Amino acid sequence: MLSLFQRKRASVVTAPSPAPAADPPKGLLRPESAASLLATPRRQKLLEHIWQRTSLSRRQFATLYRAPLERYAELVQKFPASESHHHAYPGGMLDHGLEIVAYSLKLRQSYLLPIGASPEDQAAQSEAWTAAVAYAALLHDIGKIAVDLHVELVDASVWHPWHGPLHQPYRFRYRDDREYRLHSAATGLLYHQLLDRHILDWLSDYPALWGPLLYVLAGQYEHAGVLGELVVQADRASVAQELGGDPARAMAAPKHALQRKLLDGLRYLLKEALKLNQPEASDGWLTEDALWLVSKTVSDKLRAHLLSQGIDGIPTSNTVVFDVLQDHGLILPTPDGKAIWKATVRGNSGWSHGFTFLRLSPALIWESADRPAPFAGTVTVTPKDGAVAEPEAPASPPPATDTALTEASQAVAAPIDGVDALLELLGTNATAPVEPPPPGVAPLYPVETPVAPAEAWADTTPATPSGEHFMDWLRQGIQSHKLIINDAKALVHTVADTAYLISPGVFQRYAQEHPRVAFLAKQDDVSGWQWVQKRFEKLQLHRKQRSGLNIWTCNVTGPRKSRRLHGYLLEDPRRLFIDPPANNPYLSLALGA
Repeated sequence: MLSLFQRKRASVVTAPSPAPAADPPKGLLRPESAASLLATPRRQKLLEHIWQRTSLSRRQFATLYRAPLERYAELVQKFPASESHHHAYPGGMLDHGLEIVAYSLKLRQSYLLPIGASPEDQAAQSEAWTAAVAYAALLHDIGKIAVDLHVELVDASVWHPWHGPLHQPYRFRYRDDREYRLHSAATGLLYHQLLDRHILDWLSDYPALWGPLLYVLAGQYEHAGVLGELVVQADRASVAQELGGDPARAMAAPKHALQRKLLDGLRYLLKEALKLNQPEASDGWLTEDALWLVSKTVSDKLRAHLLSQGIDGIPTSNTVVFDVLQDHGLILPTPDGKAIWKATVRGNSGWSHGFTFLRLSPALIWESADRPAPFAGTVTVTPKDGAVAEPEAPASPPPATDTALTEASQAVAAPIDGVDALLELLGTNATAPVEPPPPGVAPLYPVETPVAPAEAWADTTPATPSGEHFMDWLRQGIQSHKLIINDAKALVHTVADTAYLISPGVFQRYAQEHPRVAFLAKQDDVSGWQWVQKRFEKLQLHRKQRSGLNIWTCNVTGPRKSRRLHGYLLEDPRRLFIDPPANNPYLSLALGA
C-alpha cells in the first residue's frame, strides 16, 4: 500500500525518557514523557480523531502519525503557543499542534490531490498527501521554540531545541528581541527531529507534493499552493476555537464571508477585465514569484464589480479597501507591514515606469496548470530612500495565527475546555470511545501492510458501470478520502460493526459521476440511481432483516436535533475498509430493525 512500509530498518534507537525524579527546584518545570503529556482525555480524543481521518491500521498509524506526534510532544513539553495571544498557557503549543492537525485532515477530505492529476495518480498519492498535510500543520509553528523562547536548564546552561528533547528541569521566558515571522523560517532547524529519514524518503518520491511541502517548511506559503492554504485555514480554525470564536466559521470563511467575495471578485477581474503583462497599458504584471496589480485601478474595478453583484458593505475608500484586503490575508504586506508596494516595471524593449502595487500570491488566483506565462521583463521594488533595488523574493505572508484575527490577551492558565464543540466540528465520529493503540506498536520498520480479502474487488473489476464497479468506486473513494465517512453529510457510516450505505444518496452520487449510467438506466426504464441500486443488490453483499427487507433504518442523535436515515448494511465491512473504524456513536439501528 505504502512504499514506506516496505523499507527495512534494523533497529530503532530512541532517546531515553526522563527518569522519574523528585519535584524540581522552585520555579522550574520537570520534563515529561510523550505518554504523560498526551494522556489527558482531550488530547486522547484528538489523537483518536486524527486516526479516524486516515485510512490506516493502528500499526501503520503508529509509524506515520503517532510517532511524529509523540516526538512533537516531547520537544514542545509545556511551552505555550504564544505569549499573550492564542493558546497562551502551559501546554498550549501541544494543544495547538494537535488541533491544527485534526482540522487540516478534516479539510483535506474535500480535496482530490494533486489537483489536475488523473484519478489513478490521485488514488496512488492519496496517503502521501494526507500525511504531508498533517506534517505541514504540525510543524508550522515549531520554529517558535527555537527563536521566540529562551530556555534555561537547572544547571544554568541554555537549551536549544536542536539539542533534542529536554531531560533536565527547565524554565523559559519570551525573548524581548524576538523578531515577528522569524519562526516560520526556523522550522527548517527542527523538522528532522519529528520526521525521520524513512518518512522523508517516502515523501520525496512524489515531486508534486515534495516542492509544496518544502515551501511550507520554509515558511513560504505563497509558493505552497493548496498545501499552504490548508495549513493556513486549519490554523485559523484552531486559533478561533481557543479565543472563543467560531472555528466552523473560520474554516468556512473563504466560502461565505467577505474574504471569499473579495477573492472571487479578483479572480473574475483577472479572467475577464484586467490586462496582464502588457508592455505599457497594463493593469498588472505576473512574475515567477508574485502578482503585481496597480493599486488604484484594481481597487476601483473591484469595488465596481462587487457593487454590480449586489454585495453590500463594500468600502467606498480605496485606503479602506486596501486595509480589508490586507486584514483578510489576500495581499502580501511590505517589509514594514503596509499594503502598498512601490516598484518599477521594465520591459525588454527598454520601457520602464514606476507604479504603486498590491502584491498577491499567484496561488490564490490560479491553479498551477491555469497560471499564465510570467512577464518577460522585471518588476523591481523601490526602497524607502527612493533608490531602485534589485528584484527580490516576495516576503512570506504573515502566519495564519495573526491573519484576520483580533488580538486577545490570554492569562497563563489552563484553557476553557471546548472539546465538545471542537470535536463536533471535526466530525460526528470524533467522540467515539478512545481505543488505545495495542501494545507493542512502537514506530518500528518494516510495518506489515494489511491486505484486503482476496474476494474484495481485484484489478479485474470492469470499468463500465456495474454492481462490482460501484463497490470498487466506493472502496477507492473511501481510501482516497474522496468519500468521507461518519460525517454529518457522509454517504457511508460505520454501524453495528459494519458499513452502512445511505440510500439513495450513495447510488445517486455514483450515477452523477458516471454519465453512462443514465443511458443504461433508460434502457431499463428506471432512474439512474435505481439502476445502480439493483446491480448492488444482485451482488448479495448486504445484510437483510429477518423479515427479508433490504433497507435498515438508523436513528441519528445529534447535539441539537435527531433524524432518521435509510440504507444498506454490508455483511463484511472489509469490502470497504482495510481496518474498519469504530462505530459512529451518533447512529444506532432503529428498534425492530
